[in-house]
Amino acid sequence: MPVLTQARAGSDPPGRCFARRVSSVYCDRENLAGMRRILIFSDLDGSLLDAHTYSHAEASEALAAIEQRGATLILVSSKTRAEMEPLRRRLGNHHPFIVENGGAVYIPDGTFSFPLEHTLPRGAYEVLQLGTPYAHLRAAFKEIRQELGGGLRGFGDLTLEEVIQLTGMPATEAELAMQREYDEPFVVDQEGIAWAELQAAADQRGLRCTRGGRFYHLMGVNDKGSATRKLIEWYHREGGREGSKLVTVGLGDSLNDLPMLEVVDYPIVVQKPDGSYDPEIRLSGLIRADGVGPVGWNRSVIDLLPTL
Repeated sequence: MPVLTQARAGSDPPGRCFARRVSSVYCDRENLAGMRRILIFSDLDGSLLDAHTYSHAEASEALAAIEQRGATLILVSSKTRAEMEPLRRRLGNHHPFIVENGGAVYIPDGTFSFPLEHTLPRGAYEVLQLGTPYAHLRAAFKEIRQELGGGLRGFGDLTLEEVIQLTGMPATEAELAMQREYDEPFVVDQEGIAWAELQAAADQRGLRCTRGGRFYHLMGVNDKGSATRKLIEWYHREGGREGSKLVTVGLGDSLNDLPMLEVVDYPIVVQKPDGSYDPEIRLSGLIRADGVGPVGWNRSVIDLLPTL
């Protein structure tokens, strides 16, 4: 995929990197009163999941430590609801989750002890919709492609075989990835399309562009940060009723994770497959995980949990 040109100002501030390892963490998960409740917001592809195999095996130790500590792991992804539900079942995760770059927040019934504002019932969930309907995004995407002279292909243009080729997913998972509701992933097939031009074209239509680990994304004014912030607000409210204090952690690897990392207490960036950190993630107090994808995810969570 061609790299879009973008001017970068300033230098990347030094981050913190954990070096020590802790084998296990124990906590009485039922005794929340007067204790800290830990929320861990995590990107999936390239962070908790390996960028190529989509496996979370290398993060197993940290996942067990999160369970032992009684922390809450909230999955935050550009993936669709259809993709995330099977993954949540495999992980044994029953907490709220954020889909399609903050397009919607899915809250399992009974998560909070008070009514949630602006949500709609959907099956076993209450859903907070923050994104722009996919049909509107597709119409805007076609306009932007014509305006910029072609060279853009969105998921709505691709066949199942092309999605499999681009993602490396098996057919069943690729089909789930194509069930878009709030976000249009796309690729750039020609050189010379400037990132600034693409952002300006989206902005003129009241939309946004961002970049994930594999694709660029066209979406509404939502992002992972606004969805994360709303969940934090609700957990703060719940914590006040329980008498517990709230501590928030975020883990990601790409530009679309930056809004999420900006709203948590402990932002962590993991290394990309080539060992680099995303140069666009510049943030005060940023923790740089020592390791690629789930390896760095595992190390940083294992090291951080005992300090919280």
